[in-house]
Amino acid sequence: MIVLYRIFFPLVFLFFLPGLIVKLIRRPGRKRNYPERFGIFSPERRAALRNMEGAVWIHAVSVGETNVALSLLKKWIAEHPDRKFVFSTTTTTAQEIAWSKVPAGVEVFFCPVDMGMFVRTALRMIRPSALVIFETEIWPNLVLLAKKSGAKVFLVNARLSDRSIRGYRRFRAFFAPVLSAFDRIGVQTELDRERFLSVAPEARVVVTGNIKFDQCPPPDLEGIDLAPFFGKNFLALLACSTHAPEEKLILETFLKARRHRPELKLVIVPRHAERGNELEEMLKASGLRYHRRTAKTPPSSLVDCLLADTTGELLKFIKSSEIVLMGKTFAGNCEGQNIIEPASLGKTIITGPEMKNFRQAFDALSRNGGVLRIASDAQLASAVEALADDPEARHRLGKKAKEAVSRHAGALEKTIKLLEENLSCQA
Repeated sequence: MIVLYRIFFPLVFLFFLPGLIVKLIRRPGRKRNYPERFGIFSPERRAALRNMEGAVWIHAVSVGETNVALSLLKKWIAEHPDRKFVFSTTTTTAQEIAWSKVPAGVEVFFCPVDMGMFVRTALRMIRPSALVIFETEIWPNLVLLAKKSGAKVFLVNARLSDRSIRGYRRFRAFFAPVLSAFDRIGVQTELDRERFLSVAPEARVVVTGNIKFDQCPPPDLEGIDLAPFFGKNFLALLACSTHAPEEKLILETFLKARRHRPELKLVIVPRHAERGNELEEMLKASGLRYHRRTAKTPPSSLVDCLLADTTGELLKFIKSSEIVLMGKTFAGNCEGQNIIEPASLGKTIITGPEMKNFRQAFDALSRNGGVLRIASDAQLASAVEALADDPEARHRLGKKAKEAVSRHAGALEKTIKLLEENLSCQA
């Protein structure tokens, strides 16, 4: 199966290449070193990476995984300052964040496309002692060639969603050898452990917990100053990491709720910033006074809605908001987004009925009374109005959400211990 993958993957990749190019053009972030995805490194970058021989290579895909990986990287460096690290991402937005937030001495680059010649180029430069992959970014060539090079390979903070496990089991003959190649797989829950073992019984799987519970916001975190957009007295409603068609429902909810509470203001942070033009058209059609965060000039007058089509600012917007509508849980979406971020800041959170991809965190908050879960989209407006009217209820929900996060912390320490124990016995 792996042989067939290596034969046909380049052909499949060529089919998807036009879409990749369009996404590269539309999506913001750091792009100048994107050729690294195809094994093309400048002489300066080659020299920098060759100087990191024997480093631990940490890989994350997009923004969410990158932030989690950075929390592990910073703690790992603090505990083991003699280790060298390199850090790769897949998306341009994640690359931007990695370049701006990695500790000094860590080299950042784009992870190569999963073709043998590109992967080998990176491996020959870095000669890593270990490859640490976050969540479920399992590329066969990357994993198997790193293993063949003599590096230890790890998968951490791993999970298998309801949708993913069906595919993994269907193609067990393909995935089992790759999963078995990992020296250790650290998973978030016992259910994830059972799912991985159902695909690859020989895999070395350990429950370490969800590192996202350990992501404490920086003590000096400053929010976004919303006064230039909304004035002095307002109540900020944040639509967080939204997906289509949620924005239409949220806008309708906001328009209805503000008739009752005119001080209510809306901030929309789409999960993909490149949807800014699409959402601006929706706001134009609504007749609502709005401002786009990426506009070159500040608003000429106060507005009712801020379209935050930027990357890397979500946590700051959460800090500045009173009520958070958790994206990818409304209007037919049920996978969810990272609910731990607003919970760790003690914010009032409203969600739809289900979060399949963040079930552990969702259940933890729900059991502690730290989230308001509505049964249907029709209840969203009344939920927003009720919380807008009741500051005590908002405070109570936020406090319980923060308590739930603190109660489930500890995965970061367990993961670093797992990695160090296995690296220390490296031949």
